[in-house]
Amino acid sequence: MSESTTGDGLVRVRRALLSVSDKSGIVEFAQGLASLGVDLVSTGGTAALLRESGLHVTDVSDLTGFPEMLSGRVKTLHPVVHGGILGVEHDPAHKAAMDEHAIGPIDLVCVNLYPFERIAADPDATEAQLIEQIDIGGPAMIRSAAKNHERVTVVTDEAQYGPVLEALGSGGTTHALRRTFAVRAFVRTAAYDAAIADRIGSGVKTIALEPHQELRYGENPHQRASVYRSASGPLALSGAEVLHGKALSYNNYNDASGAVSLAWELHRLSPDRACAVVVKHTNPCGASSAQDATLAIEAALAGDPLAAYGGILATNREIDATSAAPLCAKGVFLEVIVAPGFTHNALELLRAKSMNVRLLALGAFPDRAEPSSTMRTIVSGDVLVQDADVVPIEASQWTHAAGPEPSLETLHGAAMVWAFAKHLSSNAIAIGGTDPERAGAVRLFGAGAGQMDRVASCRIAVDKAGLLARGAIAASDAFFPFPDGPEVLIDAGCSVLVHPGGSKRDGETFGLCEKRGVTCLTTGVRHFRH
Repeated sequence: MSESTTGDGLVRVRRALLSVSDKSGIVEFAQGLASLGVDLVSTGGTAALLRESGLHVTDVSDLTGFPEMLSGRVKTLHPVVHGGILGVEHDPAHKAAMDEHAIGPIDLVCVNLYPFERIAADPDATEAQLIEQIDIGGPAMIRSAAKNHERVTVVTDEAQYGPVLEALGSGGTTHALRRTFAVRAFVRTAAYDAAIADRIGSGVKTIALEPHQELRYGENPHQRASVYRSASGPLALSGAEVLHGKALSYNNYNDASGAVSLAWELHRLSPDRACAVVVKHTNPCGASSAQDATLAIEAALAGDPLAAYGGILATNREIDATSAAPLCAKGVFLEVIVAPGFTHNALELLRAKSMNVRLLALGAFPDRAEPSSTMRTIVSGDVLVQDADVVPIEASQWTHAAGPEPSLETLHGAAMVWAFAKHLSSNAIAIGGTDPERAGAVRLFGAGAGQMDRVASCRIAVDKAGLLARGAIAASDAFFPFPDGPEVLIDAGCSVLVHPGGSKRDGETFGLCEKRGVTCLTTGVRHFRH
């Protein structure tokens, strides 16, 4: 083969090795390479798929002279493969060794890895299944290609197929492109190894973060900020499609994540119902669950219209022209709207409403939690890591501690209000119930959050709820240390109290509820959020 590097630093691809677990787009990519005169080398299922598509492919086993063996564990770990990737053609010694051993250069390596992260996310996955999803040859080829990016283009993501074909159609890949892809390749193998260590290790927490995008600014305009992506679930905002609006800031991203988190919580409680959440400064100021998206959005915006101004809304339903209408109403101003998707008519309405509102299409909400962790860097430079708070809310398992027996409808409403409280900053009090103006909608009436004492949060929630507190449900993220907080809520008219229980003075709270005819439910689970 002739030299691949041209005088202007571009690299032509003469031979490409394709071996992918996720085969999305690989046929089209291979067809594009073949049309440019690139020889294709492949393995196992990838080779079979490409042949079925009418492409001429050389098996790696024909290249190496060894069959794939040990149930596919060994197929590319061979000097002919890695010599072809790692060889420096302008080095006389390398060139002589490659000629002596009939090692042909490989100019492009396209590999994505066994889906260890996806299998590991299944709590029922066995140790044997996990072990077989630890890729060996894939990371080795990726690292070899990334090391030799002076000549070799390494492709690890379907999103890179188009740019590679475009570059090759223009004469070859540039050094800048190859270096960028090499960095992404090393990030990918680091994240992969981190996921393996995290899943099979005991007490090991290995975290690899991939740069995703720079943000407009941090919490304040003088602070720089970026988003880094880890092995993310389906609700990660880094995977959302931005359909409209200016770039996100740190606060936009943080608040949008909070809105999506509560929307998913409500979705898990009632997957057959629409929900909507409005967040301001990381706290929900409006939240609702209803029969359809329009009702849910209207009820969420009604939760605290003053606080909702300049807030962020998330919903678990596609937004169409009908459900977009309340978002376009006079006096409604939102920074970000997140939904599984938007219809064409809804996009037209929302774009006309605001040039700057960010519209993010996130895809369908999942029905179950995936194991995950939360991290926080503190001033000292240490990193706090904990399991994500994804304990399911199961009102049927709560303890009826005092007052009238709750109906099934009351329990359903109490579960919703408990979810509202869970996503407020502690000390957290949420007051909510059935929306008196929207039949069937359960919404947040008022919230007190982030106060240094729980009684203050009770007073703020009562003030926000106003007359709607009468007959409403109140939830506290932690136990009441004294009955003074419950007294504030009961005096305002709340008829149901939900809290974890566990205080030395629970009996005083239970006695107050019994005396005042208020249903008291204890969950046994605390939901501090700092």
